[in-house]
Parts: sequence; C-alpha cells; structure tokens
Amino acid sequence: MGQFKNQAEAEAAGVYISKVKSYVKREGRLTKGQARALELYWPTMGIEYQDQPLNLTEVFGREAPVVLEIGFGMGKSLVEMAHAAPELNFIGIEVHRPGVGACLAEAGELGLTNLRVMEHDAVEVLKHMIPDEGLHRLQLYFPDPWHKKRHHKRRIVQPEFVETVRSKLHIGGFLHMATDWEQYAEHMAEVMKQVPGYTNTAAEGDYVPRPDYRPITKFETRGQKLGHGVWDLIFERTQ
Repeated sequence: MGQFKNQAEAEAAGVYISKVKSYVKREGRLTKGQARALELYWPTMGIEYQDQPLNLTEVFGREAPVVLEIGFGMGKSLVEMAHAAPELNFIGIEVHRPGVGACLAEAGELGLTNLRVMEHDAVEVLKHMIPDEGLHRLQLYFPDPWHKKRHHKRRIVQPEFVETVRSKLHIGGFLHMATDWEQYAEHMAEVMKQVPGYTNTAAEGDYVPRPDYRPITKFETRGQKLGHGVWDLIFERTQ
C-alpha cells in the first residue's frame, strides 16, 4: 500500500493497488452440455457484473430472503439447496466457467426460478453489487485453504472480507463457513474473533454440527471415509 493505509484510501486518491487473489483461475474446457446450458439459461439466470448495487427484488421478481454462496464449484449442492428451499432466493458466484455451465444445466433441468449465478470475483461483487443488509445468509464452503504458510495471505477469510460480509448481512443474518482443513478452520475462528458485530452460534467451542440444509458432497463423503474431518462455523450478525 505504500503511503496508503488501506485499499479505500488508495482508491480515493485515484491510485490502483493490485489485489491478492484468493483463487487461481483455471479455464477448463466446456463440455457441449455446459456450453448449451450457458446459451439457454444465462439470459434468465445469469447476472452480469456491474459497478452498482442490485435491486434483489427485481432480480428475482419477488421479495424473499437471499442466500449468497461464494465458490459453488460445479453447483450440485447449490442447486440441491435451492430446490429444497423454494421459499429462499439463491445467488451463486463462481469464477470457473465450466462450473457455471454445469450449475445452469442442473438448475435448468429442474426448472428452478429461485437461483441466479455470476461469473466474477466474489469480493468485487460483494463490495459493489450486493446492497447493505441485503443477505439472509452467506455461504463459503470448502474455499481454497492455501495451506503453505507463505500463501496464507491468499485465504479469502481475512478481517476485511469478514467485515464486508457483515455489512451485507441483515441483523440476524448468518455467515456459514465449512472446511476440511483443521488449520484453516482454526484460522477462520481466529479471524471471526477479531471482527465485532458477530456472535458464534456454537453451543460450545468454535464449531457447529453440519446443518441439514448443507448437503454432503461426494468429495466430503470420500474424505470422511478416509478419516478426514469437516468443520462448520456459523456466525450470526448481531450488530
């Protein structure tokens, strides 16, 4: 940052500071099905990036609590959640186009009307497109742990990110994180303790049992068979 204390101060001075990304974009090849799904369903289910807040009621054509998921992978569990909770509106953000195509294909087959997807950097979407106090829940499941110490700065869960999320949740809204890396779970818990305005929903300790609304993925099931743990953290915005 040099002479600037933070990103906002640099931007106010008209200076661009390159940001550390929490992901590496890998452009996989689209299958024919994924490409067709993008062609068919993006016009009605896709949201293009814009540098201004969304009107969430207009986006979905109704008023309902909004759940935002960052990094939905191939979208299978996101589609399952949206299908199981038609009373909620869901937005999924993913930077890898094959995943966006796969998600749209499944959602389109089910005829879902309560799901929208974006292909963009989630931090920018949060800052510029999600209205303050617009979310009921933000989901961050199995983000890249960046397990090497020199890469920890790339982890998406940092105080600035968590504070941004807090401003986008309404009072009583939830930040739900899950990881299969114990050290990252510990990092998440420590970060959350640094940011005011949240209350941990765990009855004791830092972690909660997996809630019924979060599906168990094939990846997670395979890990459990190998003896790998999974840690869920759910924090409520209370201020």
